[in-house]
Amino acid sequence: MANNIDDKLVLAISSRALFDLSDSHKVYLSGGVEAYRQYQIEHEDEVLEPGDAFALVQKLLNLNEHLGRARVEVVLVSRNSADTGLRVFNSIHHYGLAISRAAFVGGRSPYPYLKAFGCDLFLSTHAEDVRSALDAGFAAATILSGGASRAASEELRIAFDGDAVLFSDESERVYQSGGLAAFQASERQAAREPLRGGPFKGFLAALNALQREFPEDACPIRTALVTARSAPAHERVIRTLREWDIRLDESLFLGGLTKSAFLEAFAADVFFDDQTGHCELAREVVATGHVPHGISNEVKL
Repeated sequence: MANNIDDKLVLAISSRALFDLSDSHKVYLSGGVEAYRQYQIEHEDEVLEPGDAFALVQKLLNLNEHLGRARVEVVLVSRNSADTGLRVFNSIHHYGLAISRAAFVGGRSPYPYLKAFGCDLFLSTHAEDVRSALDAGFAAATILSGGASRAASEELRIAFDGDAVLFSDESERVYQSGGLAAFQASERQAAREPLRGGPFKGFLAALNALQREFPEDACPIRTALVTARSAPAHERVIRTLREWDIRLDESLFLGGLTKSAFLEAFAADVFFDDQTGHCELAREVVATGHVPHGISNEVKL
């Protein structure tokens, strides 16, 4: 086994994002830690149902088979103890998921271990852990329960919002303080000035590097920008991506239209957005990750 995973795209995922642990979580909420521990031990031979991020994990790991070498690593990072986590690993084995590394932290936040694992993306159902990971500089999202899964396909399709996700929230701050006219004027004036990177810039770059290892006409990864921006605010985005030397397969500038229909048309496996309203609509048609970053997620005092 390799001593490091520096050359891989690394996804760290929580138990509840990977599997449906709703029943056992109810036991925890009603009976506490010891009741939860006993429940998991008593049911550790019962296979867990797939969770909201299961299909994404499966498709990411399948990329290793396409390439013939291990370029993607999925690591389990969990608030469970190793004792209660045994059921999770039994389920991992049942589904044939190539996950061998884990951090069970016994009720504490696992985010301090993301750096040690070389994490490119962290997915969890625990919003506080996600915020801590974002504050520490990692791409992270809260997977929302109930997100729809698209039909089985070999192709991995990931959609991203722009401002406060791929890009910084600098433009969104202008929009929220000055309105649409001020935003458009600002973006027109700064059209040749690249936007600063947002929390998901590094993850998109890692995905792009993977894409370049496949023949262009046979790549099983497809990415899309799905943004409320429209002309003339599109130019700065396009020039920013050129400056970063990052390719997006599709870019949808919707001018404020609801994103759900377009995500369904793109057949996304997962969509990442910073605004809760957009996420609530998107989760009806696609597994959705809320990115609690930027001005839209600042706590108002």
